[in-house]
Amino acid sequence: MSTPFLKINNLSKSYDGVRALTDVSFSIEAGEIHALMGENGAGKSTLIKCLSGVVRPNAGEVLVDGSPIQPGDIRVAESAGILALHQESTAFSHLGAVVNIFVGREPRRAAWLLDRPRMQREAQALMDRLGEKIDLKRPLEELSLAQRQMVGIARALSHQSRLLIMDEPTASLSARETQTLFRIIRQLQKEGTSILYISHRLEEVFELADRVTILRDGKLVETRPIGDVSRNDLVRLMVGRDLLAEESPASAATDRVVLNVDRLTRQGAFKNISFSLRAGEVVGLSGLVGAGRSEVAASIFGVDRADSGTVTVEGAALKPGSVQTAIKRGIALVPEDRQRQGLVLPLSVASNLLLSVLGSVKTGIFRSAAKENALVQEALRDLLVKAASPAVAANTLSGGNQQKLALGKWLAISPRVLILDEPTRGVDVGAKAEIYKIVQKLARNGMATLIISSDLPEILALSDRILVMREGVISGELSRVQANEEAILALALPAEGIAA
Repeated sequence: MSTPFLKINNLSKSYDGVRALTDVSFSIEAGEIHALMGENGAGKSTLIKCLSGVVRPNAGEVLVDGSPIQPGDIRVAESAGILALHQESTAFSHLGAVVNIFVGREPRRAAWLLDRPRMQREAQALMDRLGEKIDLKRPLEELSLAQRQMVGIARALSHQSRLLIMDEPTASLSARETQTLFRIIRQLQKEGTSILYISHRLEEVFELADRVTILRDGKLVETRPIGDVSRNDLVRLMVGRDLLAEESPASAATDRVVLNVDRLTRQGAFKNISFSLRAGEVVGLSGLVGAGRSEVAASIFGVDRADSGTVTVEGAALKPGSVQTAIKRGIALVPEDRQRQGLVLPLSVASNLLLSVLGSVKTGIFRSAAKENALVQEALRDLLVKAASPAVAANTLSGGNQQKLALGKWLAISPRVLILDEPTRGVDVGAKAEIYKIVQKLARNGMATLIISSDLPEILALSDRILVMREGVISGELSRVQANEEAILALALPAEGIAA
């Protein structure tokens, strides 16, 4: 029997006495695409941090080609060919792509002189390989999440690693960008690179993986060939119970128009955007990353000022470029980037939930601690947020619970219009089902909801109507009956993309 490229034996890790991993063992073969699955909090992040050298396990061993390596040392891991591309990048956001790709191992002409032309050429070649066109000198903080993700992938590819750990690599990518990434992953596999692939998107796992390992509560559940497990089996192994598939509920939409957008235009971002939202209606806004979807949401909410056009809420026009006015009129925006824009991570769970209503929860002229506590407890209960207490920092929560927290912050103002930008990015299958139920319940209660998502099954499952954007304009509208993935992509892709 041949020796696997990588073998994990009885890996365990505790934080302050709390077990994050307990006796986890499995192997990865050379050139294998191995999926790692589990709910948020199952131990996946701890495992990949142990493998990539970010944290040191309390017990167990890691073997490469049959020989043990010292876990908990990034340089040792990289020397063994193990590199992780994490879901939330720790890149230098104020620097450009070239610097971020080569930081720490810059090619040099001499001991003191960087070979910047070579860095530029190699960085451009990597981005060309990914099919991504970005300004390599532009600071990462000015790029979209998808573009920042592509820079991280380019950095990982530049290492020519033997094991590439990919944590939610498609979370911010469009369907076309995802297929480009899949092509690259398969090419790496042919070249003998192993991939440890972590994703909450089950369809990706079934499309790519050779085998799948499932973790639950920090323990190994099972490792199986992907051909020996069904979708329902995989969900049941991850969550420990069945999540019964439900048909899309009947539309709760009424005839009352709550939001009307008329010929909204912002130079260089989008043009002549017109649509309406009715009470109880869920409208999906689909399209490729970069089509202008998030920019439209930002202008409606007043984060960015449109050059022309109007936004009205129940007939009253909003002041352009004023978030305060939008909030007063009942518009709420849960942004795509929950960690940088949706929450203040060092603050407590309670403080984040109260951010949108600070100063308005009062008894007389004074803030009411009792009323604030009641609001927090109600939100945690209704949204099924799992937190040790309302006093813990938001950054201690799993991705799914952070997303529900970002949603709860805005539900506290009882909005008329709710805009959700990538509402389930990077959350597990259980949390995703819970968020869907929340959206559906809000619709039944009369909420007008606009959902922006790159996850086509999500858009199809939740939307009464779907608007599709292409290159800054609305290229078409589909009813629930008309909508399917092929119809959405036909409207989203440019003409040359459709022909191809």
